[in-house]
Amino acid sequence: MLALARPPTIAIGVDPVPSLTVPVVTETHMFAETSDEFFAQRRLNALVGDRPVALSFIDGLHHFEVALRDFINVEAASSAGSVILLHDTLPLDDATQRRDRETRFWTGDIWKVVVCLRKYRPDLEIFTIATFPSGLTVVCNLDPASSVLSEGFDRIVEQYVDAPFSMIADSMQSDLCIVPNEWDVVVARLRIRGLLGMSAETGSNQFSG
Repeated sequence: MLALARPPTIAIGVDPVPSLTVPVVTETHMFAETSDEFFAQRRLNALVGDRPVALSFIDGLHHFEVALRDFINVEAASSAGSVILLHDTLPLDDATQRRDRETRFWTGDIWKVVVCLRKYRPDLEIFTIATFPSGLTVVCNLDPASSVLSEGFDRIVEQYVDAPFSMIADSMQSDLCIVPNEWDVVVARLRIRGLLGMSAETGSNQFSG
C-alpha cells in the first residue's frame, strides 16, 4: 500500500513488525508500534498538523474491536471527502472468520465492522469490493466530528464481539454491500463522490495501519 503512494503524498505506516519489501517513492514515515500507541501519542498530529488524512487502509489484528477502534481514530483525522479502506471484510466461511485462528488462511471477524457501521452510522456510504481472496470495504462520506461510535464503543463491542457467522451467512451480498471486483463498477462509485485522483491532485496524506 505504501509503495503505491506518489509525491506529494505523505505516507504513514503503523505496524508492530514492519516489513517494507519494495522501495517507496514519496515521503514515508513508518512506526513500529500498535495503532493504539500511535494515536495515543498523537504522532499523526505531529506529522500533518490539522491537514486531514485523505486515504486510510486498515489491515491489522483481524479482530473486530481493534479495527473498529482504528476506524474511529482515523475518521477523526479525516474529512468528508476522505476514504477509509477496510481489508478482510469478506469471510470465506465460518472457520476462517473465527476470532481464534484455527486455519492457515484467516480473516478474523472484521466483517462485523461493516455490519456495525451500517447500523450505527447510516450516514456513511459503504460498499465491499469482492476482491480476491477476502474483500475490501470502501467507506466514504466521513464525519470527523461524529461521536456515535466512540461514545458507544463498549456497548457496541459487547453487542457484536460474539455475533456468529450465521448472522450474515445467507445474506452477505446485502449485509456487506458487495459489488463485483470490476474496475468500471468501482470507478463509478468513486466518481460519484468526486474521489478519483484526489491524493495526487491535492498532496494529501495516506495512513496505513
